[in-house]
Amino acid sequence: MTPRELIRRVRRIEIRTRRLVEESLAGAYHSLFKGRGMEFAEVREYVPGDDVRTIDWNVSARMGHPFVKKFTEERELTVVLLVDASASGRFGTGVSTKVQMAAEISALLTFSALRNNDRVGLMLFTDEIELALPPRNGREHGLRVLREVLAFEPAGRGTNIDGVLQYLQRVVTKRAVVFLVSDFLDDGYEKTLRVAARKHDMIAISVEDPREMTLPPVGLVGVVDPETGDPCVVDAGSAKVRHRYAELADLARKRKREILRRCGVDLLELSTGEPYEKPFVRFFRERARRVMRAGA
Repeated sequence: MTPRELIRRVRRIEIRTRRLVEESLAGAYHSLFKGRGMEFAEVREYVPGDDVRTIDWNVSARMGHPFVKKFTEERELTVVLLVDASASGRFGTGVSTKVQMAAEISALLTFSALRNNDRVGLMLFTDEIELALPPRNGREHGLRVLREVLAFEPAGRGTNIDGVLQYLQRVVTKRAVVFLVSDFLDDGYEKTLRVAARKHDMIAISVEDPREMTLPPVGLVGVVDPETGDPCVVDAGSAKVRHRYAELADLARKRKREILRRCGVDLLELSTGEPYEKPFVRFFRERARRVMRAGA
């Protein structure tokens, strides 16, 4: 992609996503995370009716009677995008590749945050941390985030979700809203995700392609694993092979959903074979209503 092509594409995505933010997400974004960005202010003596979950046991033990922590809602949120840049993201048989859809989703989240004067940070990862932009606000920073997701050339090819979650824990010390954008072709990250989800408001956005779920009946097909480079020939003309392929894909999807459920992480699933706007807006609005009901 030439610099001129990149500029045109960035501008096109900015216009498209800004319109979606202003027309469809106005009012829903901030209520989506209402009460989630809380900052410790001070401790005070416990009075009957206080939530026992706010008791500061260390201070209470020193003073000999109970004290509770007081929190104030942060006026600005910190939003962090963890975006999978592994080689499998270059695959796409629908309206876009997975990495292209990830870029548009990242733009949508970025401009939603910036519209509310929130700070946005970016971590691009493969089997290593490829790029980390500290959380900032402002349009220029938002465009930088979009350019990096679209045009960054990673050194690695694989996927290490556990690694980026560990890095997140080290560098983001305050509670943040964290979007993990990936195709989740990885394992071994459940323990770290559970720890991260206790500290941060974690939301998973899974991007997949229709051909990862089903095979067309087209005979022998030569394929290459984009992350390992291993070649393979698949007999897509065999109904048995196609059934087994779909069965394994469905098991992988169910395993991903179960891991995220156990970790208390909300999941939005998107496909490159379908426009993302309606499911994205529906997810935002439904989650906003749920958060508002919980806070009522």
